[in-house]
Amino acid sequence: MTTLILTVAGSDRPGLVAAVADVVDTHGGNWENSQLSELAGVFAGVIQVSVTPERQDELTSALHALDGMLTVAVHAGSDSAPAAARPISLQILGNDRPGIVREVSTVLQAHGVSIEKIDTETKDAAMAGGRLFEASVTAEVPASADLDALRADLERLTSELQVDITLT
Repeated sequence: MTTLILTVAGSDRPGLVAAVADVVDTHGGNWENSQLSELAGVFAGVIQVSVTPERQDELTSALHALDGMLTVAVHAGSDSAPAAARPISLQILGNDRPGIVREVSTVLQAHGVSIEKIDTETKDAAMAGGRLFEASVTAEVPASADLDALRADLERLTSELQVDITLT
């Protein structure tokens, strides 16, 4: 089987998931994993599909025929085993301001950390006024990484950005 990663985006409306699922099924694909959501009126997501090599081109063409309803990009997935790594989680909470994701991701990159998933949200601060920024990060740290140095760099960010960062 061949693994394909689909990225999809389009104006949100009923039936978008059904349209993609129908094409995948009709052309012999198997929908394996996905992360889909609506943000500011746009439906977007990432879908992992497996298909036999003989049907890959047929499926890809059929997915591109959804253009107009959804923009679909098809990427070849990798079946290679990941290097030895340790999972970590980060929780970030603080007053919203530009640059939080950039600063945190830059520190993670400097330590060779690979972000597996990041969920972010801004919302009104109930009692204090203003906007709050919240993020949840799931990542993989190389076995060779210095966790104490990573913690120190994240702690430095907490005071610079005035946010709480919890690493577990």
